[in-house]
Amino acid sequence: MFLDLDCTLCGLSRERKHVVPPSGDLYSPVLFIGEAPGEKEDERAIPFVGKAGKMLDRLLQEEGLARSSIMITNTVKCRPPRNRRPKEEETRACYPYLEGELRDRQLLVALGKTASESILGTKLTLKDCANTTFSIVVNGQKIDLIPTYHPSACLFNLVAREGLRDTIRIVKERFPDL
Repeated sequence: MFLDLDCTLCGLSRERKHVVPPSGDLYSPVLFIGEAPGEKEDERAIPFVGKAGKMLDRLLQEEGLARSSIMITNTVKCRPPRNRRPKEEETRACYPYLEGELRDRQLLVALGKTASESILGTKLTLKDCANTTFSIVVNGQKIDLIPTYHPSACLFNLVAREGLRDTIRIVKERFPDL
């Protein structure tokens, strides 16, 4: 399913400025998935361009992984009011778009607890499962998924920052040509 930039499948469409489509290399084998667009993302219609995005960019650059070589998206494509977590019905409404983005990927990096739980369909504790590889099946295709810390957690938490840095290193090891 192609992303509808005029989507009204859930209530998030009433307050958003823009639908935020994926960015980066849309054909990359690696997809980084966040929770939802924030204020800056809603203004610019690009995922991860606010403070968390700058942290992600910094860590990617420091580890030698070009942002342009990966695809970046969110579980929902519209900003929830006051940056709250997306509701289950909002995530469900956007899932056909995300499912299309997952197609032909080899590795998914779920940024944060919300994205990880949404994709895995189960509750988890990042402290216990960050940088553990899970296998999921989407449209009959097996895809590896690594839950990790959201870049916003990395702004003030050094453990989270090193955890996300380790994730980026894992991606680089698995895909040295990126």
